[in-house]
Amino acid sequence: MNKETTPNIAIKVKTTYMPAQSDPANNQFVFSYTITIRNDSAQAAKLLTRHWVITDGDNQVQEVKGEGVVGMQPHLQPGESFEYSSGCVLKTPVGVMQGSYQMIRDDSSLFDAPIAAFTLAIPNIFH
Repeated sequence: MNKETTPNIAIKVKTTYMPAQSDPANNQFVFSYTITIRNDSAQAAKLLTRHWVITDGDNQVQEVKGEGVVGMQPHLQPGESFEYSSGCVLKTPVGVMQGSYQMIRDDSSLFDAPIAAFTLAIPNIFH
């Protein structure tokens, strides 16, 4: 199986700070994120695994790898989208996430769909 990085997979991210679940006095900042994955290619593709690199405001890095997303491995036909929500806990009020999804087309070709870096930050922390 060949592996490539020309996915034609569009990934949009929306983040939200969760103050009710956070505890700033104990350096616990909870964020949710909603991701929409859209297959803009001419072939169906299935999401196999995820790989996240999460960096907090102190430059502490966590890596998260695993099968699928939220317990699912969505199979997207051309033009189809899949949306899910998940969360992240940081020790600082700001951080950055980035990563990739490993996917496979119906012709068995593997590829990585990159997830551009996005910011997790409590509201109004930046002026």
